[in-house]
Amino acid sequence: MEIRALTDRQRRFFDTGKTFALSYRLQALTALERAVVGYEQRLSEALRSDLGKSRAESYMCEIGLTLSELRYMKRHMRSFDRRRPVRTPLAQFSAKSYTVREPYGVVLVMSPWNYPVLLTLEPLIGALAAGNCCVVKPSAYAPETSRVLAQMLRECFPEEYVAVVEGGRRENQELLAQQFDCIFFTGGVQTGRMVMEKAAAHLTPVTLELGGKSPCIVDHTADLRLAARRLVFGKYLNCGQTCVAPDYVLAERQIKEELVERIKKEIAAQYGEHPLAGPSYGKIVNRKHFERLLGLIDREKLVYGGESNPDTLQIEPTVLDGVTEKDAVMQEEIFGPVLPVLTVDSVEEAYRFVKARPKPLALYLFTSDKKTEERFIKRLSFGGGCVNDTVIHLATSEMGFGGVGASGMGSYHGRKSFETFSHEKSIVRKHTWLDLPMRYQPYNGLKEKLVRMFVR
Repeated sequence: MEIRALTDRQRRFFDTGKTFALSYRLQALTALERAVVGYEQRLSEALRSDLGKSRAESYMCEIGLTLSELRYMKRHMRSFDRRRPVRTPLAQFSAKSYTVREPYGVVLVMSPWNYPVLLTLEPLIGALAAGNCCVVKPSAYAPETSRVLAQMLRECFPEEYVAVVEGGRRENQELLAQQFDCIFFTGGVQTGRMVMEKAAAHLTPVTLELGGKSPCIVDHTADLRLAARRLVFGKYLNCGQTCVAPDYVLAERQIKEELVERIKKEIAAQYGEHPLAGPSYGKIVNRKHFERLLGLIDREKLVYGGESNPDTLQIEPTVLDGVTEKDAVMQEEIFGPVLPVLTVDSVEEAYRFVKARPKPLALYLFTSDKKTEERFIKRLSFGGGCVNDTVIHLATSEMGFGGVGASGMGSYHGRKSFETFSHEKSIVRKHTWLDLPMRYQPYNGLKEKLVRMFVR
């Protein structure tokens, strides 16, 4: 169907009011839950084809998290949907005040290739829970997953309610030329700017989930064994193709050598001596990114890994040491299994290093010092993060997830998803039995005194 006709059809369906009914929305989420469960095997096979993900990783990081968010939303949607009473100022006596949420209407969800199931369906859950119709645009870089998602959603929902548009750049441009009521985009900064520019033509609200160089700071008080283990997990998950992966390490000089050695041992423990032969180790999404990542590996600073297989598009978990801020690997978000380690003389130097750069999507701090923890959390701006762990802060429906500044705007997960895809209206219901005269003209001294008494 032509995209303009598709959005018009969805708008007509939204105007029927069916999606406003809580029962209709609950049925939709239940249908989606059943579909995900029924399609689990096919989704896992698609993820293996596109990204080399193992069945266990596919469930842990995509399918399982999607089902968790679905079930959370079903349990809490009724409370999210309730009108919320608020205090009424004395000057507005006698009245009742409350806020109520309404769906935006027809919304667009544009998802990336690195977690194509989770990052397509989790925003969709919020959009449907809030009462919207939705057009979903999966990434063309994950074609098998896009195909399976399209098949699943077409079986699950009528196109006037939830529609899937597959394709690449041309389809993206056509979609962004339409007037949506809300756009949710996950992807790179450059494309995010383009999405925002297109949305501005219609004054469409946007949520941008972007990325950036997320730092990991390790100080001399950290548990280095645990820091290395959790750092390796977060960095090389999905071969580093994770928006919140630790992009680089800032290690205090006195513990840097030990930390690097422990990281190397952890890579061997988690991925084996020959990671490329491991059945659970994934691949780079395409040759363009594969070649780009190889270009970031400075052989003079390589201390672990670095081998690759151009036939399977795999790159070993790689560690670079002695890296400086001027190296190529520090000029862009890595988005791959290459970990640069920079040495700092103190946590103060690490703090200044991060402070001087664009606000990252995530920040990770390994320390046992409470003052250091408080300073980094309160004084540095970043989307979210962990103390003494990596990446797990996004695996919950109880907290919002999103960026700040160059790493994005807006957030979602749980209640935040419901709020992201709905507008909060403020309502005052005024009683008719009393009408205070002080606000009406003509004004005089007595009315002014009353106004000053009530409004302060």
